[in-house]
Amino acid sequence: MYKSEITEFLSELKETHPELDQQQQRGRALLWDKKPLDLAQRAEDTHARVKQTPYVYYQNI
Repeated sequence: MYKSEITEFLSELKETHPELDQQQQRGRALLWDKKPLDLAQRAEDTHARVKQTPYVYYQNI
């Protein structure tokens, strides 16, 4: 069965460094896996936000 050079390289890399899978999972959890949003807290945050004027550079005219 044919294996590309990239596939062979990745297979060899994972064999020599078995900790890579755990490091990848930790990195993904750090950057991408987020907790579910609390909709009540989000609504409160949105309501408490100060409104901004449409063109902020000329507020005193």
